[in-house]
Amino acid sequence: MKVAIVHYWFVGMRGGEKVIEALCELYPQADIFTHVFVLEAVSDRIRRHRVTTSFINSLPRASSMYKSYLPLMPLALEHLDLSGYDLVISSESGPAKGIIPPPDALHVCYCHTPMRYIWNMYHDYRNGAGRLTKLLMPPLAHYLRMWDVSTASRVDSFIANSATVADRVRRYYRRDSVVIHPPVDTAAFTPVPASELGDYYLMAGELVAYKRPDLAVQAFNQIGRKLVVIGGGEMLNELKRIAGPNVTVMGSQPFEVLRHHYMHCRALIFPGEEDFGMVPVEAMAAGRPVIAFGKGGATETVVPGLSGLFFQAQEVEQIRSAILQLDDIEIDPAKISSHAARFGKQAFFNGFRSHIDQLLAAKAEASARNRG
Repeated sequence: MKVAIVHYWFVGMRGGEKVIEALCELYPQADIFTHVFVLEAVSDRIRRHRVTTSFINSLPRASSMYKSYLPLMPLALEHLDLSGYDLVISSESGPAKGIIPPPDALHVCYCHTPMRYIWNMYHDYRNGAGRLTKLLMPPLAHYLRMWDVSTASRVDSFIANSATVADRVRRYYRRDSVVIHPPVDTAAFTPVPASELGDYYLMAGELVAYKRPDLAVQAFNQIGRKLVVIGGGEMLNELKRIAGPNVTVMGSQPFEVLRHHYMHCRALIFPGEEDFGMVPVEAMAAGRPVIAFGKGGATETVVPGLSGLFFQAQEVEQIRSAILQLDDIEIDPAKISSHAARFGKQAFFNGFRSHIDQLLAAKAEASARNRG
């Protein structure tokens, strides 16, 4: 079976790229199609595959300005030739599902979320944009929404990475989806003895405005407890500027450094609303509790009283209160780690393979009936 995997862009190894890594394990023969590919930014496993890029990759400063070329991406996707492929898997949170699949191919879309900058977070992005972008966004977003909805009909089956995203797929595309949580390498983490725990809390992940890392920093500035921040992104310098002496902003770090901090922190702080959120699951796999905003994918992975707790509004005072509240909860690292194992890679492999097999069998049966 000839397999094509379509991903929006490869400029780092975040959650979407970790899903692609897992798909590469499932389909080692697959070819990859994408808008932008930065070789040194991806893992060895992804590099082993044949990669075809759209014309976006050849545009000036595409590796850093790829989002500026968003209006051209529908055209670029439709220029990609997927003739001869039997199975097309699109990975969607930027434009990816809009390829033109071969007539006889099965097209499955693994949806991390419908494009948040034109749908559920459109006004947040526009309000935070510069003057020119704010002026151009309404007509461009209107055009992209029409294209995005129309291309949903090119997908045979949607897989959502969480129930939260399944609701968005239903609302924006009027399509049902199967929920298969993304693969988290839970086996990479183990709880450490209480005597080895540090005296700090951890915030990790991409430091971008919608994830509200500034709220966590402000809360720890006020409460005086130690916070370590690991991650890069557009807010890195701002967080360094506002961080008090008890807050250490480390920037991007190798996996081993992040792994060490997961396993030795008192708890993870997760102030943003995520589609699924691999970071809380990784922290829980290390046996550490999570203090999370009670909305989005975290509500499907964090169990209050067992693996952490929620605060209900993105406010500094609510985060401060939740930090103090966690002091009164009995933490069992082994139970937390066992709970996180439900979201491991094998669960993803089993669910994805089973769903594809069912779709292929149904397609073969329908073809046999038509021939008969």
